Amino acid sequence: MLDRKFIVENAEAVAKNCELRGVTADVARLVELEGQRRELLQQTEELNRRANEVSKSIGQASSDEEREQRKAEGRSLREQKESAQKQHDEVADEIKDIQSGIPNMTHPDAPVGEDDKSNLEVRRGKHDPPSFDFTVLDHVELAEKHDLIDFEAGARIAGAGFYFLKNEAVLLELALQQYAVSQLVSHGFTPVITPDLAYSEILHGTGYIPRGPETQIYSIENSNLNLVATAEIPLGGMMSGETLDSEQLPLKICGISHCFRTEAGAAGRATRGLYRVHQFTKVEMFAFTLPEQSEAMLEHFCQIECDLFDNLGIPYRVVDTATGDLGGPAYRKYDLEAWMPGRGEQGEWGEVTSTSNCTDYQARRLNARYKVKGEKGTNFLHTLNGTAIAISRAIIAVMENNQQEDGSIVVPEVLRPYVGKEVIGGA
Repeated sequence: MLDRKFIVENAEAVAKNCELRGVTADVARLVELEGQRRELLQQTEELNRRANEVSKSIGQASSDEEREQRKAEGRSLREQKESAQKQHDEVADEIKDIQSGIPNMTHPDAPVGEDDKSNLEVRRGKHDPPSFDFTVLDHVELAEKHDLIDFEAGARIAGAGFYFLKNEAVLLELALQQYAVSQLVSHGFTPVITPDLAYSEILHGTGYIPRGPETQIYSIENSNLNLVATAEIPLGGMMSGETLDSEQLPLKICGISHCFRTEAGAAGRATRGLYRVHQFTKVEMFAFTLPEQSEAMLEHFCQIECDLFDNLGIPYRVVDTATGDLGGPAYRKYDLEAWMPGRGEQGEWGEVTSTSNCTDYQARRLNARYKVKGEKGTNFLHTLNGTAIAISRAIIAVMENNQQEDGSIVVPEVLRPYVGKEVIGGA
């Protein structure tokens, strides 16, 4: 979340930022309440000081009557102090409720707009969208042809949006994981496999809503646990309540996790098949940095994503995400959209990765800090996240871009050592 003092001192800019991001937050009310909170805090401290003075003076009373009077005065002051403290805490809770709903500030270069239609294309990958001289199949049709995905069986056991990967699709999934992790390790990332569950406070800390009508999270009944929507949640939670030495930074971690999302979006050809599902595997990048390191780290993450898809031979474009399409914690976000020939009527771009600089927004909620040797106190870390490979959508891009006239699928060269073959299907 944003620092409360920063909000008060920059109320107009914070309110304007909320407007640009399509978020309703009563910044003026927070400023008003903060004034009340400070007055109540001073009142509480003054009443506590007076009560302590009276308590110390009881032994100096010259008579039993005076002693009892001072005791009664002390009790009255304590009761007033407790009442003021209660009012203070109620006001502080209301401030926190408003504060937690205020999004991060936005990078000044981010495009302004209500939704993803205002996202700004900033670069293209090394490969152009393929031109086919035959009827293009989408990944669902290709999967049926080669017995790669069983959506019907998945629906029978868990409902629509679940599926079985089969045969070479399993090999592709594992190949994409190993390919991504090996590349990230070469860039200095520490690989981990995360828990698939996290406490509600960890979800809140990373900016996700674990309960309520707007949630996209599966929660575990009668517990404080939730299925994670992305490895970003447990990776960010790794340093919750911790303080790192500045010499340890930047700290780069890559996590493999299953991702579970209710995905209540509209159905249609563009979202059918693997594009929007309730469970998938993802290799996620995460970094804890010093404040002065985070902007460069965002560019580093984006370049890694580009390299991964360039080496896969997948056409893509990178977009700078517009204000109205940014998630609450993000200061700036880039999306990488791969060309998917079977998406829509004549092929469309479809998001396959994103990377965000969340500055100290998540760290403040998670109480993740760093200290500098020789300096007093601690400061909040900056956090960044980025999708290396979202396996289900990467499989779509690999299958559809590499299909041949006979329906076979050429395996990208970088995946062949893991898949064990050059072509799926065909003669």
